[in-house]
Amino acid sequence: MNRDPEGPAVRVNAPTERTNERTRDIDLLPTLDVLQVLNAEDRTVPEAVGRALPDLARAVDLAVAALRGGGRVHYVGAGTSGRLAVLDAAELIPTYNVPADWVVAHQAGGTGAFQKPVENAEDDAEAGAAVIRAEVTAADFVLGLTASGRTPYVLGALRAAGEIGAGTALMSANPESAGEAPADLTIAVDTGPEPIAGSTRMKAGTAQKLVLTSFSTAVMIRMGRTYSNLMVSLLATNAKLRGRTVEILREATAASEDECAQALQAADGDLKTALVHLLTGAEVPSAAAALTAADGRVREALRALGT
Repeated sequence: MNRDPEGPAVRVNAPTERTNERTRDIDLLPTLDVLQVLNAEDRTVPEAVGRALPDLARAVDLAVAALRGGGRVHYVGAGTSGRLAVLDAAELIPTYNVPADWVVAHQAGGTGAFQKPVENAEDDAEAGAAVIRAEVTAADFVLGLTASGRTPYVLGALRAAGEIGAGTALMSANPESAGEAPADLTIAVDTGPEPIAGSTRMKAGTAQKLVLTSFSTAVMIRMGRTYSNLMVSLLATNAKLRGRTVEILREATAASEDECAQALQAADGDLKTALVHLLTGAEVPSAAAALTAADGRVREALRALGT
């Protein structure tokens, strides 16, 4: 790994950088005890995320408004934050069959940084601003992710997004930075000192994973990509998922496996169309038309067809 001993040093004043008294001398413990201590620390994360849910709900509503207005959602992160952002954006495509540009992740250092760290990339505020200026419009929503709340790449991106007129939010594990963030709102998840001081891939990273998964899932629900708690918009790209489409139809309609398979075939494999057809008894073309008029929202299509 390349290092620059002459480069500037920055002292980060964040809870994640402080010494955790509960894990002091963890290196002296037997292996099982090490794991139990780490597990105890991990169990504090969901509670910390829970305290930030009101702000997360506001971010979801901003993202939904952007998508319904023809805009996009952008994630911006560096290091662990960037990798988690890339992962979340990629998983939405097969899970909810969304266009690839609905949710776009930007990682400091580019795609190569997903597998191998790119030195100093997170310190380049102008690089973050440049990627936003090139790809973001005023109709979009930008969510920045940084454990410390101070990563220059992310803050530079948020400032540029604000100048463009896009909606912005910062997800941070540093509540002390909330008032300084160049964003419309801050989602501050106070995960406290890391088990290994400064290793933000641990509790802060777990919190970001939980926040991102909840954020994107809630956005997909609000965009009508589910019916009840079922993945009715999934893209069946393999044998397992093709089997799942039949099971989803059986769960939602109580129809037999043969009836579900026939409905899927009649709907050219479109799960939502087959679902509306089975629930309403409407002909497949009528079910498809109702879904189109409802912008793909199953419940609205059912209401339109009188069910």
